[in-house]
Parts: sequence; structure tokens; C-alpha cells
Amino acid sequence: MEPSTEQHLIEAVKTGDRGALGRLLSEYQYRIYNVVLRMVRHRDDAADVTQEVMLKIVEHIDEFQGRSHITTWMIRIAMNLAISHLRQGRVRAALSLNGMGTDQGSSGGNVDRHRSLVSHIPDHRELRPDLGVEQKESIALLHRALAKIDIDFKAVLVLRDIDQMDYQQVAEVLDVPVGTVKSRLFRARLALRQQMIRLT
Repeated sequence: MEPSTEQHLIEAVKTGDRGALGRLLSEYQYRIYNVVLRMVRHRDDAADVTQEVMLKIVEHIDEFQGRSHITTWMIRIAMNLAISHLRQGRVRAALSLNGMGTDQGSSGGNVDRHRSLVSHIPDHRELRPDLGVEQKESIALLHRALAKIDIDFKAVLVLRDIDQMDYQQVAEVLDVPVGTVKSRLFRARLALRQQMIRLT
């Protein structure tokens, strides 16, 4: 979405234009869903949490002050609810990779999120020198490793290495200083590599 169009919609939303709010939600629902899915790993759980996110956005849209990008604000709500979901122990059985397929990106087009996951987590080639094998196996390994690391580590990996937010955006979503994001990301990547080694 063009920044001018987005700003126009935000201004319309603040005047009570629910149609404009619907357009904003429609534009970003797939990105929100994908972020939630990477955290909770089960499609049905991700759909439920995403529905909660949409309701929260509708309820609190008047509180958006424009100090951050609207997507950063939305994803902060999504991440908070996803983390709450995980910490309450409502995680279902691990998601079957056969059902993952491709997810739609924020633009509404099909994006191979598996390829994105493999390519964005750094140094995976060091862990899998045999990456000539079926790509599905390396993706399965990454998902199993992500499921085993600390939730806070998982969150920073999802936001920075998969969703590709910059450090400032990640800091705003997680409500921590940029320095904390960088140190946590370093430790998260190390933890992920260690888990991958254990699983191979």
C-alpha cells in the first residue's frame, strides 16, 4: 500500500470510517497471520489468535497515535497475543509440514514462506552441509528447532529474520531497547543453532 493511501485510510478510520478500517485490516491480515503462525505453529491456533488480534485492533484503533508505523503497532498486538497464547500452554500438536504449503504475504500474493524461513535464518549452511537433500527436511529441522527455544528468542527471530523488520521496529514491537534486541537476537541465533545441532 502506498504511504499516502495508508495515511488517508488512517485519517478516515479516526473519523469513524469503518470501511477504511476494513481496508486496513484486509491489507495486513495475511502478514499478521503469518507472524502469528510462525509463533504458534498450528494453523487453527493461528487463525484463532489472528481473530483476537483483529478484534483488539478494532477496539483500540482510536488509541493509535501515529508514533510508529501502523503495521508495527498491529504486529505488536499480534505478538503480544501470540506470546500470551504460548505461555498459557494452549499449543496444539506440532504443525504437519505437509499442511504448510505457501502462505499469502501482506500484499495478498502467494509467497513461499518456507524458502524465506530457510534463507533468512543465518548460517544454516554451517549446520546442514548436506542441504542438497530434500528442502522439506531442512525446513522441518528449522521448525523443530524454533519450537524448542525460549519464547522471547523465538519472537525476535520471527520479527527480525523472518518478517524482516528493522531493529527499531522490533524494539517497538517487543517494547525493549534496540540494544536489547541486538543482544537477544545474537543469543537467539546461537540457541537456534544449538537446537539444530542437537536435532541432527
